[in-house]
Amino acid sequence: MSKIEKIQELQEILQEDNANYQARRQLAVLLLDSGFSEEALQHFLYLSKIFENDSGIFYNLGIVYEKLKNFEKAKDAYLKSIELSPDEMDAYYNLGLVLTELKDYDGGIACFEKVLENDPQDSNSYFSLGICQLKKGELVDAMMNFQNTIDLNDDDIYAHFYMGNILKEMGDSNSAAEQFQKVIELSPDYSWAYYNLAVIDFENGNFDDAVDKLEKTLELNPKDQEAYINYAKILAKQGMYDDASGVIERAVAAGINSGDLYYIEAQIDKRLGNLEGFENGLRLALEHEDTLSVPPSVIQKELDGLNAI
Repeated sequence: MSKIEKIQELQEILQEDNANYQARRQLAVLLLDSGFSEEALQHFLYLSKIFENDSGIFYNLGIVYEKLKNFEKAKDAYLKSIELSPDEMDAYYNLGLVLTELKDYDGGIACFEKVLENDPQDSNSYFSLGICQLKKGELVDAMMNFQNTIDLNDDDIYAHFYMGNILKEMGDSNSAAEQFQKVIELSPDYSWAYYNLAVIDFENGNFDDAVDKLEKTLELNPKDQEAYINYAKILAKQGMYDDASGVIERAVAAGINSGDLYYIEAQIDKRLGNLEGFENGLRLALEHEDTLSVPPSVIQKELDGLNAI
């Protein structure tokens, strides 16, 4: 019997006997597992009023709210589950994830540490602990917990990825590159790993390698705005203005309207003496100022200067 058929069967049972709580619980869980979160919510809410001391119902209620991105209500449901069953580590872990979403990183840390007190081999809790510390800017502690994750599960691509990012930020580009290479080894289609390796190559002056990795990034993720920006910068820096413009055209064709890309295009036109293109690029950059890393006032000053000629 398929899941849909089972759902239909349970719904028919409830139509005949609305007080069949066992069938309702089965239906709620099955709806949740099948991705029908809104429908599952109604049944769990109904059951929570009947079975006010059932921690499992409140735990599942937390999962439903989490899936619906209602993190405040998910938090309340997990807290109720823990109140009813203080030894329920899954509820602590999920509560930690929800608190992280709510930017209560200290609360999240406390939850993950509670899980680790119970199970020091829980790699997921070490990883989530690292995320909270990273969000707080505690890079050394975060790196330590990502390493703990890797020690327990060397196949965790995200732990390697975040380790790479921290090492890169700390200036250890060689060690960072090793982490990103490990990510690619584990997941050859992970575009962000190629992107980060490209950035490292660019910073180290390895332009050809950077271009190769950016091409791979865009092959895997044609919507990667930052890849296009860095690609255009690399080519422009080498005086390959036509190629840089070609990259910007590819980005626009992919549906990316980036102020930074238009600004790069404007600077290329300026170098080539194309004042009309320069002005047009500046105006387009200002039209997309929400994606500009250059202050709009700087661009406006360039425009004013151009119009004064």
